[in-house]
Amino acid sequence: MSTHDAIVVGGGLVGTAIAYGLAKQGLATLLLDEGDVAHRASRGNFGLVWVQSKGLGAPHYQRWTRGSAEEWPALARELAERTGLDTALHQPGGLHICLSEEEFEARAGYMARLQREAGNLGMEYRMLRHAEVRDMMPGIGKAVVGASWTPYDGHASPLYLLRGLHAAFREAGGVYKPNAKVEESTAAPGDFSVTAAGEAHRAPRLVLAAGLGNLELAPRFGLSAPVRPQRGEVLVTERTRMLLPMPTTTVRQTDEGSVMMGDSKEEAGYDSLTQTPGIMRGMARRAVLSFPWIAELNIVRAWSALRIMSPDGLPLYEQSERFPGAFIANCHSGVTLAGAHANRLAPMIAAGELPPEMAPFSARRFNDVRTAA
Repeated sequence: MSTHDAIVVGGGLVGTAIAYGLAKQGLATLLLDEGDVAHRASRGNFGLVWVQSKGLGAPHYQRWTRGSAEEWPALARELAERTGLDTALHQPGGLHICLSEEEFEARAGYMARLQREAGNLGMEYRMLRHAEVRDMMPGIGKAVVGASWTPYDGHASPLYLLRGLHAAFREAGGVYKPNAKVEESTAAPGDFSVTAAGEAHRAPRLVLAAGLGNLELAPRFGLSAPVRPQRGEVLVTERTRMLLPMPTTTVRQTDEGSVMMGDSKEEAGYDSLTQTPGIMRGMARRAVLSFPWIAELNIVRAWSALRIMSPDGLPLYEQSERFPGAFIANCHSGVTLAGAHANRLAPMIAAGELPPEMAPFSARRFNDVRTAA
C-alpha cells in the first residue's frame, strides 16, 4: 500500500487544479484519474474565464469567481515557468451581446442587481449601445443593439490548461495514476484508503473531484453530491485572421484563429455524443447576427459534452462531518475557477479546514439526506 499526504480522485480540470495546489503546498499528493472513459467535462469546455454572468442572488459565488479571475494571471505564469506551456490566457474584458431592446433592458437590470449585491467588493461594468460596441469590436452586425462589458473577463485554452496543470503537478512532485477508477474504499476520520487499478493507497486527506462520478463516491465518505449532467454543444470554424479582440458569452476566437460558438443547455441525461441540429442552427444564427463575417467561414468541428450541475448551478465544496479529512469539490466552471482551486481552495484543504465563508457552498443547503458506508 502506498502512502501519501493527500489523494485527489478525478483528473479533470477541477481535480488537477486542486492536486497541483496541494503539491505546491509541499504535500505528497496522488492524483487518481479514471481516464477518458469518464464523462470528462474538461474536454468540452468553451474556455471562458468569466465573471459577469456568475453569482446573481449568490454574492459568495460572485466573490469566489472574481477572486479566481484575479488569480488567473499568476496561475498562467506559474504554469508557463514550470512547464513551458502557454495557456493562451487573455483578459481584455468581455462582452455579453444583446440582439433586441428586450434583451438589452433585461441585461441592464441583471448587471445593476449584480453590482448591488457585490457590496463593498464593487462591480465595474458598462452597458454599451451599438456604436460603442462597434468601437470595441469592429465587424459586429446591425442586429446588435448593445452589450454589457466588464474588465474582469477573458478566455484561455482548456486543453492547454489541463495539459499544463498535469505537467506542473508532476513537476511539483505529484504522482499521477491514469486509468485508475476507485473500486474499493475505507474511511475513518483522517485516515482514508482506496483501491484503484488493483493498487491500494492511503492518506489522511481525500478530495473527491470526480465530477459526475461523485454521485456514487460521495456517500462512502459521509458526503453528498446532488449533481446532474447538462449537455452543452460547441461549433468550431476553420482558422481565420484575428477578428475578435475580446471574447463574448457565446463566441470567442482561439489563439490559433478558430472561432468557437457555444452556450447551449440541454437536459439530456448522460448522452454526450448527440449533436442536435436545431441547437446548432440556433447557435450559428445568433453568432452570424452578432458577427456577419462568421457566415463566410466553414464549420470544421462540432461536439457536445456534459456539464456538472448542482440544483442551483453553484459549486459544491464541503468537508465531511463524519469523516473529517474527506472533501468534495464539484462545479461546472473548471476553467474560470482554476485559479481559486489551485491557489485558494487547495491551501484550505491542506490546512484541514474550510473557513466559514465557504459554508454557503456546502451541499447542506439542499437539505440532502446523508448516507455513509
